[in-house]
Amino acid sequence: MERVVGTVSRGLRAPIVKEGDDLQKIVVDTVINAEKSGEMKIRDKDVIAVTESILARSQANYATIDNIATDVRNKLGGGTIGVIFPILSRNRFAICLRGIARGAEKIILMLSYPADEVGNHLIDLDKLDAQGIDPYKDVLSQAEFEAKFGKSKHTFTGVDYVNYYKELIEAEGTKCDVVFSNDPRTVLKYADNVLTCDIHTRARTKRLLKEAGAAKVCGMDDIMTASVDGSGYNDKYGLLGSNKSTEETIKLFPIHCQEFVDSVQKKLNDITGKQVEVMVYGDGAFKDPVGKIWELADPVVSPGYTAGLEGKPNEVKLKYLADNEFKDLKGDELKKAISQYIENKEADLVGDMSSEGTTPRQLTDLIGSLCDLTSGSGDKGTPFVYIQGYFDNYTK
Repeated sequence: MERVVGTVSRGLRAPIVKEGDDLQKIVVDTVINAEKSGEMKIRDKDVIAVTESILARSQANYATIDNIATDVRNKLGGGTIGVIFPILSRNRFAICLRGIARGAEKIILMLSYPADEVGNHLIDLDKLDAQGIDPYKDVLSQAEFEAKFGKSKHTFTGVDYVNYYKELIEAEGTKCDVVFSNDPRTVLKYADNVLTCDIHTRARTKRLLKEAGAAKVCGMDDIMTASVDGSGYNDKYGLLGSNKSTEETIKLFPIHCQEFVDSVQKKLNDITGKQVEVMVYGDGAFKDPVGKIWELADPVVSPGYTAGLEGKPNEVKLKYLADNEFKDLKGDELKKAISQYIENKEADLVGDMSSEGTTPRQLTDLIGSLCDLTSGSGDKGTPFVYIQGYFDNYTK
């Protein structure tokens, strides 16, 4: 019988992983046991993806609020610090903010508006229009913002992040003023030393601040890049990709990801003889159409992946072929023509009309998003995702 199933994404249940556990062995054993149970048959070009959180946990890659405070104080002087463009998140940023505040005497907290970088809204665009506010040039104090718009309320959680963040800072015995602006250089009116907390726009923000004469500029990716008093660290991303572990600690983005994925691939190949691709994944890269929140709060979707996951898809659009190239064909004749077209397609279809609409993003971004949606962020208990048929096409 002709094959009727294409790509399959399976969440694999695994033991609860704790600090110091041999995650490589756990991943390999889980995949092998899934095959033994009859759930699947391991094939070449399958993908096993491991969530970044569980890798970081096995590595014990944690830091405390005090560790963060020490690093902030050492790198930014411990006086008045401008903290700009943080995302609005209790899980992602609030604990970091406590450590940052503990390492300073005063914080100038500058928030982007109407939303943060990943789409968490402080205020609706329509309300800005009604008040005649131009977010590209207007700078507002907290008093001005709340006089025009009232207290902020997050779309989903109901949290007033403006006052929540200010209270967190002041609870550390640190003074705080809140400013609203989308120009990073605004903060230099209040502070010479700046910690920029944006994720994907951080390089530009740092450049603008340095060109404008800031004394010291750090990003979140510059804090906790080395161990502080025995803590965890991330030499490439610092605090980026971290999230809350306890009320006093954060879990950092994992380290040594490339070594991990390469080793897992080799172990699976030694046992099965199959070339399974391996990746570590975090947030998916997609946007919620209701809350307008872009999911990607990690610095990258995948911090480590095997060589077979390099690059972008090179696909043709079946709809285009059916409606244009072979619009006069039907049934088996149409199927044969499209199959031949696929088998003979160019190695690089960039700019070719037959690929229009295929959205050639990075493979790791696409697969990582699929994994994030498959595993979820709650109690499914499936920190590993096994994908089959992703690299197949209509001819397979």
